[in-house]
Amino acid sequence: MKDPAREEHGERAVTDGRPEVWTGRATNRVQWLLASAGAACLALGIALAVGSMWTSGFAPLLMSVVGCIAAGLLMLFGTLAFVHVAVKIDKDFLEVRCGHLGLPRRHIPLSHVVGADFAPTVTPRQWGGWGYRWRPEKGTAVVVRRGEGVVIRLGDGHKFTVTVDDAESAVRAIRDRLRVRGTPGTSG
Repeated sequence: MKDPAREEHGERAVTDGRPEVWTGRATNRVQWLLASAGAACLALGIALAVGSMWTSGFAPLLMSVVGCIAAGLLMLFGTLAFVHVAVKIDKDFLEVRCGHLGLPRRHIPLSHVVGADFAPTVTPRQWGGWGYRWRPEKGTAVVVRRGEGVVIRLGDGHKFTVTVDDAESAVRAIRDRLRVRGTPGTSG
């Protein structure tokens, strides 16, 4: 019998009752506003380059055009990369893909994972902003919005945190796979 709750979160059950693949995402709609601002800067740079009479001098106009285009591209691509994050957990790997291109991407073999914990509130402020972040005292994170997340403890002592909807379900999926592998430290 199909379990609607599991199918809602992208899980496909296998014969032993555990999901074959768990998938989840988190989305930040505010990033679309920032991407729009980037597109506006890009359009302004193009409009200045094409529509200007170049009467005020070459250097100031060139700097304005290059500045607008560079700022627009940085804002546009920098924000589109972190509009959403997709997490996939199968029997061997945990994969985190950001944005529409799936970049940056993190591929973690479950053989390197010693545990997973639920984080009820992960905030961009804790990590210094949105995006792919590193803090020496906390590890690495992919933060696309404020909310629940998964903290993955790796065998080398590092931690990897990712914001994802239904993070408790993701933690259960990771712990189930670690239990099947016989990895120590999977309780809790």
